[in-house]
Amino acid sequence: MASIDYKNTRVAENRELIEQHVREILRLIGEDVDREGLLDTPARVTRMYEEIFSGYEANPRDVMGVTFDEQHEELVIIKDIIYYSQCEHHMAPFFGKVHVGYLPSGKVAGLSKFARLVDVVTRKLQVQERITSEIADILDDVLKPHGVMVVVEGEHMCMCSRGVKKYGSQTITSAVRGSFRSDSTLRAEFLSLLK
Repeated sequence: MASIDYKNTRVAENRELIEQHVREILRLIGEDVDREGLLDTPARVTRMYEEIFSGYEANPRDVMGVTFDEQHEELVIIKDIIYYSQCEHHMAPFFGKVHVGYLPSGKVAGLSKFARLVDVVTRKLQVQERITSEIADILDDVLKPHGVMVVVEGEHMCMCSRGVKKYGSQTITSAVRGSFRSDSTLRAEFLSLLK
Protein backbone atom coordinates (compact mmCIF):
# COMPACT_ATOMS: atom_id res chain seq x y z
CA MET A 1 0.00 0.00 0.00
CA ALA A 2 1.47 3.33 -1.04
CA SER A 3 2.09 5.93 1.61
CA ILE A 4 0.25 9.22 1.71
CA ASP A 5 1.27 11.99 -0.67
CA TYR A 6 1.79 14.59 2.03
CA LYS A 7 5.11 16.18 2.94
CA ASN A 8 5.91 18.08 6.11
CA THR A 9 6.25 21.64 4.80
CA ARG A 10 7.65 22.90 8.12
CA VAL A 11 10.63 20.63 7.57
CA ALA A 12 11.05 22.03 4.05
CA GLU A 13 10.78 25.60 5.36
CA ASN A 14 13.48 24.89 7.99
CA ARG A 15 15.68 22.67 5.80
CA GLU A 16 18.91 24.61 6.31
CA LEU A 17 18.55 24.81 10.08
CA ILE A 18 17.63 21.11 10.42
CA GLU A 19 20.62 20.13 8.28
CA GLN A 20 22.90 22.23 10.51
CA HIS A 21 21.53 20.51 13.62
CA VAL A 22 21.91 17.02 12.13
CA ARG A 23 25.50 17.86 11.20
CA GLU A 24 26.13 19.06 14.77
CA ILE A 25 24.60 15.91 16.27
CA LEU A 26 26.89 13.80 14.07
CA ARG A 27 29.88 15.82 15.28
CA LEU A 28 28.80 15.53 18.94
CA ILE A 29 28.54 11.73 18.78
CA GLY A 30 32.12 11.55 17.55
CA GLU A 31 31.76 11.37 13.77
CA ASP A 32 33.95 13.09 11.22
CA VAL A 33 31.27 15.17 9.52
CA ASP A 34 33.58 15.81 6.57
CA ARG A 35 34.10 12.18 5.62
CA GLU A 36 32.67 11.17 2.27
CA GLY A 37 29.90 8.90 3.57
CA LEU A 38 28.44 11.63 5.80
CA LEU A 39 28.67 14.67 3.53
CA ASP A 40 25.08 14.36 2.28
CA THR A 41 23.63 12.75 5.44
CA PRO A 42 22.14 15.98 6.88
CA ALA A 43 20.26 16.61 3.61
CA ARG A 44 19.12 12.98 3.39
CA VAL A 45 17.87 13.03 7.00
CA THR A 46 15.96 16.25 6.35
CA ARG A 47 14.29 14.81 3.24
CA MET A 48 13.40 11.71 5.26
CA TYR A 49 11.83 13.91 7.96
CA GLU A 50 9.61 15.54 5.33
CA GLU A 51 8.14 12.11 4.63
CA ILE A 52 8.12 10.31 7.98
CA PHE A 53 6.67 13.32 9.78
CA SER A 54 4.09 14.11 7.10
CA GLY A 55 1.23 13.27 9.48
CA TYR A 56 1.47 16.77 10.92
CA GLU A 57 0.26 18.17 7.59
CA ALA A 58 -3.16 16.54 7.39
CA ASN A 59 -6.33 16.39 9.41
CA PRO A 60 -6.98 12.66 9.93
CA ARG A 61 -10.74 13.17 9.78
CA ASP A 62 -10.41 14.79 6.36
CA VAL A 63 -8.51 11.86 4.81
CA MET A 64 -11.54 9.65 5.32
CA GLY A 65 -13.11 11.69 2.52
CA VAL A 66 -16.61 11.05 1.31
CA THR A 67 -18.61 8.36 3.04
CA PHE A 68 -21.24 6.36 1.23
CA ASP A 69 -24.75 5.47 2.28
CA GLU A 70 -24.87 1.69 2.37
CA GLN A 71 -27.34 -0.41 4.28
CA HIS A 72 -24.76 -3.11 5.00
CA GLU A 73 -24.82 -3.62 8.77
CA GLU A 74 -22.57 -6.67 9.06
CA LEU A 75 -18.99 -6.75 10.26
CA VAL A 76 -16.40 -5.15 7.96
CA ILE A 77 -12.71 -5.90 8.61
CA ILE A 78 -9.69 -4.24 7.05
CA LYS A 79 -6.59 -6.05 8.29
CA ASP A 80 -2.84 -6.00 7.90
CA ILE A 81 -2.51 -2.28 7.18
CA ILE A 82 1.26 -1.78 7.48
CA TYR A 83 2.46 1.29 9.34
CA TYR A 84 5.78 2.90 10.29
CA SER A 85 6.08 5.45 13.06
CA GLN A 86 8.60 7.10 15.38
CA CYS A 87 8.51 6.66 19.15
CA GLU A 88 8.13 10.04 20.82
CA HIS A 89 10.29 8.89 23.75
CA HIS A 90 13.44 7.94 21.82
CA MET A 91 12.68 9.02 18.23
CA ALA A 92 13.34 5.38 17.32
CA PRO A 93 11.23 3.64 14.68
CA PHE A 94 8.42 1.26 15.42
CA PHE A 95 6.28 -0.52 12.90
CA GLY A 96 3.68 -3.20 12.47
CA LYS A 97 0.10 -3.77 11.39
CA VAL A 98 -3.24 -2.17 12.10
CA HIS A 99 -6.48 -4.18 11.97
CA VAL A 100 -9.84 -2.42 11.92
CA GLY A 101 -13.29 -3.88 12.33
CA TYR A 102 -16.50 -1.89 12.27
CA LEU A 103 -20.20 -2.51 12.22
CA PRO A 104 -21.69 0.07 9.83
CA SER A 105 -24.89 1.91 10.70
CA GLY A 106 -25.65 3.12 7.19
CA LYS A 107 -22.30 4.69 6.23
CA VAL A 108 -19.14 3.11 4.81
CA ALA A 109 -15.84 4.56 3.57
CA GLY A 110 -13.67 3.57 0.65
CA LEU A 111 -11.18 0.90 1.69
CA SER A 112 -8.12 2.96 0.69
CA LYS A 113 -9.21 5.65 3.15
CA PHE A 114 -8.43 3.35 6.07
CA ALA A 115 -4.82 3.02 4.89
CA ARG A 116 -4.59 6.80 4.47
CA LEU A 117 -5.96 7.30 7.97
CA VAL A 118 -3.34 4.94 9.39
CA ASP A 119 -0.59 6.83 7.53
CA VAL A 120 -1.72 10.24 8.78
CA VAL A 121 -2.02 9.07 12.40
CA THR A 122 1.31 7.21 12.44
CA ARG A 123 3.56 9.59 10.50
CA LYS A 124 4.50 11.77 13.44
CA LEU A 125 6.06 11.24 16.85
CA GLN A 126 3.71 8.77 18.49
CA VAL A 127 3.09 6.03 21.01
CA GLN A 128 1.26 2.88 20.00
CA GLU A 129 -1.48 3.31 22.58
CA ARG A 130 -2.40 6.74 21.18
CA ILE A 131 -2.37 5.45 17.59
CA THR A 132 -4.85 2.76 18.55
CA SER A 133 -7.23 5.14 20.34
CA GLU A 134 -6.96 7.89 17.70
CA ILE A 135 -7.89 5.56 14.86
CA ALA A 136 -10.84 4.15 16.82
CA ASP A 137 -12.07 7.61 17.85
CA ILE A 138 -11.81 9.03 14.32
CA LEU A 139 -13.66 6.10 12.78
CA ASP A 140 -16.31 6.31 15.48
CA ASP A 141 -16.72 10.05 14.86
CA VAL A 142 -16.67 9.99 11.04
CA LEU A 143 -18.58 6.79 10.26
CA LYS A 144 -20.85 6.74 13.31
CA PRO A 145 -20.90 2.92 13.23
CA HIS A 146 -22.69 0.68 15.69
CA GLY A 147 -19.21 -0.24 16.88
CA VAL A 148 -15.54 -0.18 15.99
CA MET A 149 -12.54 -2.18 17.17
CA VAL A 150 -8.91 -1.47 16.36
CA VAL A 151 -6.00 -3.80 17.08
CA VAL A 152 -2.44 -2.57 16.53
CA GLU A 153 0.63 -4.81 16.53
CA GLY A 154 4.03 -3.18 16.88
CA GLU A 155 7.71 -3.94 17.04
CA HIS A 156 9.61 -1.14 18.75
CA MET A 157 13.28 -0.48 18.03
CA CYS A 158 13.59 1.32 21.38
CA MET A 159 12.95 -2.07 22.99
CA CYS A 160 14.82 -4.24 20.47
CA SER A 161 17.98 -2.29 19.71
CA ARG A 162 18.65 -0.57 23.04
CA GLY A 163 17.82 -0.97 26.72
CA VAL A 164 16.50 -4.48 27.39
CA LYS A 165 17.22 -5.60 23.77
CA LYS A 166 14.31 -8.01 23.44
CA TYR A 167 14.45 -8.70 19.71
CA GLY A 168 11.24 -9.77 18.02
CA SER A 169 8.99 -8.82 20.93
CA GLN A 170 5.57 -7.55 19.91
CA THR A 171 3.30 -5.03 21.57
CA ILE A 172 -0.42 -5.44 20.91
CA THR A 173 -2.95 -2.74 21.77
CA SER A 174 -6.69 -2.57 21.20
CA ALA A 175 -9.46 -0.01 21.37
CA VAL A 176 -13.15 -0.85 21.37
CA ARG A 177 -16.07 1.50 20.83
CA GLY A 178 -19.83 1.03 20.73
CA SER A 179 -21.21 -2.49 20.38
CA PHE A 180 -17.75 -4.05 20.44
CA ARG A 181 -17.45 -2.87 24.04
CA SER A 182 -20.61 -4.62 25.19
CA ASP A 183 -20.81 -7.62 22.83
CA SER A 184 -18.15 -10.23 23.61
CA THR A 185 -19.38 -12.42 20.72
CA LEU A 186 -18.73 -9.59 18.25
CA ARG A 187 -15.26 -9.01 19.71
CA ALA A 188 -14.53 -12.74 19.48
CA GLU A 189 -15.71 -12.88 15.84
CA PHE A 190 -13.42 -9.97 14.93
CA LEU A 191 -10.42 -11.50 16.69
CA SER A 192 -11.01 -14.94 15.18
CA LEU A 193 -11.18 -13.47 11.67
CA LEU A 194 -7.78 -11.80 12.21
CA LYS A 195 -6.12 -15.22 12.49
